[in-house]
Order: sequence, then C-alpha cells, then structure tokens
Amino acid sequence: MVDYSLMPNQQVLCVDMKSFYASCSAVMMGLDPLECYLAVVGNQDRQGSVVLAASPRLKKEFGIKTGSRMFEIPKDPRIHIVEPKMATYLRISTEITRLFHRYVPKEAIHVYSVDESFIKVDGATNIWGDVRTIAEKIKSDMVREFQLTCTIGIGPNMLMSKLCLDLDAKKNGIAEWTYEDVPTKLWKVSPLREMWGIGRQVEKTLNSMGIFSVGQLARYDLEKLEKKFGIMGNQLYYHAWGVDFSEMGGAPIIEGQISFGKSQILMRDYKEEHEIKSVILEMCEEVARRARNRRKAGRTVNLSITYSKDEFGGGFHRSRTIAEPTNITMELYRVCLELFDENYQGKTVRQIAISLGNIVDDQQMQLSLFELNRWKKHELGYTVDRIRKRFGSGALLRAVSYTEAGTTRHRAKLVGGHKR
Repeated sequence: MVDYSLMPNQQVLCVDMKSFYASCSAVMMGLDPLECYLAVVGNQDRQGSVVLAASPRLKKEFGIKTGSRMFEIPKDPRIHIVEPKMATYLRISTEITRLFHRYVPKEAIHVYSVDESFIKVDGATNIWGDVRTIAEKIKSDMVREFQLTCTIGIGPNMLMSKLCLDLDAKKNGIAEWTYEDVPTKLWKVSPLREMWGIGRQVEKTLNSMGIFSVGQLARYDLEKLEKKFGIMGNQLYYHAWGVDFSEMGGAPIIEGQISFGKSQILMRDYKEEHEIKSVILEMCEEVARRARNRRKAGRTVNLSITYSKDEFGGGFHRSRTIAEPTNITMELYRVCLELFDENYQGKTVRQIAISLGNIVDDQQMQLSLFELNRWKKHELGYTVDRIRKRFGSGALLRAVSYTEAGTTRHRAKLVGGHKR
C-alpha cells in the first residue's frame, strides 16, 4: 500500500491542443477546426507522403489519422489537403505559452511538446479561483484568442494529469483525477500500453510476468519488479499507484534510460548499398550532435532498418554495446556499419532509425594507447557544433551530403523536418 499523505499532492494541468497542426491550418484558411475536413501532409507531390495531422471530423468520418498516407485520403471535394507551415505552428505555440504566463510564473510551466504543456497552478488559485475554474478560463481564452480547442487533464502531479488527459479529458474536454480515483479509474487500464510510459516491449515483458492491467502491476511485488527492470521497476510500481516525483521544469515522468536518436522516412526507396550507408553517416552525425549538445555520451548503439512496402515490409532492429561511451560521429558510424553489414538482406530501404543509449555524462574520456587521436576527434565534434550553431546547420557538411543520396542539405531548409 502507498501512503498518499506522504506523496506530492499539487494541482497540475496538462493542456493538449486538439489536432494542433490541422486546427492551425484550418484557422489560417478561415475554416472551423472542429467542422472542416482537413489533412496536413508532408509533401503533396508524393502520394505516399505521411499525414502529419487530421482534423477531428476527418478522423471520425473517414478514419484518416496521423500516420496515414496521402493515397488513403478519399477523393472528396470537402477534404482540404495542405502542407505544413512549421514556422507558423511554432509561433502560435509560443503565443499560447505566453497565454499561460497570465496565470502562473514561468517556472510553473513545462512545455512538453509543441502542442502540450504542464502548468502547476497551486499558487494561482487565490487569484483566479479553484483549479477547475482556471482550466475553464484557459480553455475559453484559447477559443476566443486563437479559435483553437484544447483538452485539459487535472491531477495531483504531472503523471496523473497526463493520464487524466489521455484517458478521460480527451473525451470530455476537462477532467480531474485525484489519488482517490486510482483504484477505480487507473487500475482498470488494459492493455498496459495505454498507460503513458509503457511501450510495447515493456508491456510484452510485463505480460510474460502475468501482469496485464495497471491494477495487477500495482499489486505486484516491488522487489521482483526492481530485480527485473532495475530503477525502472520502481518507477513502474509507483506510477501504477499514480505517484510521480518529477519536478516541474525537469524531464517529466522519467520513462527509463534517456537516449538520443533520429528516425527518418526517406524521400524515396534506397536500393544501392552505398546510398543507404551515406544516409546512415548523416544520421550518425545528427545523433552525435544531439548527445554533445547535452554534454552526454553513450555506450549502446541501436540501428533500425525498415524495408519498402514493395519488398513486403520487414526489416531489422539491432543493438550493440561498446566498451567506452562515445559521442564521436565516426565511432557511431563504425558500429552502425557493423550492424548493417551483419543483418542487411539487400532489399530496398524506406526508413532508418539510429539511437544512442546507456547514457553517461561526457565529463571525461578514457584515453587509449591504441588510438592516440581520440581526444582530438572528441574535441573536433564540439568545434564543428559551435560553427554550425553560429553560421547555420548547413555551414559545414560532409561530402556525402552533396551526393544524390544525401538528405541533410534538403532537411536543413525545413523546420521540424517539414516545410516552413
């Protein structure tokens, strides 16, 4: 049993903009976001382009949702197909955050993504009214000033407000969960992947242990969970009881070991092995840069290759742990090439994902008698990062980026991977 009197009991809102990209585009076109049929696709010139967002009515009546393909959208004159305006979406997101500042100070806001934020309102209730009233005011302001609809989950911590949002508020507009609601609302959640923070792989492992609902997870032996998952087992247990110790402004609801990664759906099928390796090198450069930007390094390299639908799909996901943590591009690339050469079946490739896990602070580097230049390579990465930060991401590129296979030059012109 968990003694909730000893647990954090705050008033936290989790605010989610409903179909944000699609709604913004609808408003810009003078349409009602809730009544129109609109899809935002990555590139209208490609029938296989991914749907990035769909208006609520398009989802409900035509089954088109995020991740659908452009060719799946019916030829209906009522449906508007538009390309993303990422720079505009980001500006609107910034203005929405400023709206939150009217109610609480900056340190009480955590922007989780472009369309989702956490707001701690404990200190604002004496000014604006109780937590439900504040939520209603924010929702009303959003409609009046931006013509955008939002849903809001309310909870005693960040985890509970997020779970309330996903499992309740998205159906009802505004909802509130307290610790008293855990047995009746949270414990009945099944399958486990519906619980925020539990992915399919963790769900599969829990299922093999006889755990199929959040209630069963909450009643499972804590020592056995910690033995199986380490510190993550402790987090899984307390999350099942609705307890979250993360602080506002920090990384919300730790979901296990942090990692740095990049996934890319290629603009075309890549058939030549040397072309595929060129993209892998570019992506290793980006993953290494992201790690260096946080002054981190990692020991586990993950490579995922997804084959084209023309090859009937499939692919592989492989990992390799190396002796010393790294954030050096060519060291990541060397490991990825090993994994690629060992597992690639000669098929056409449509998607590549690379990540660096088993993260540690990059405060010191183990020198090697067998590679005396490793420190120079380490420092070179940071030097290149500083140049790109000052003069732009395209200021320094590898030669492969200028080949027909390269994607970095094209993607450097995009915002969030899409057109401005």
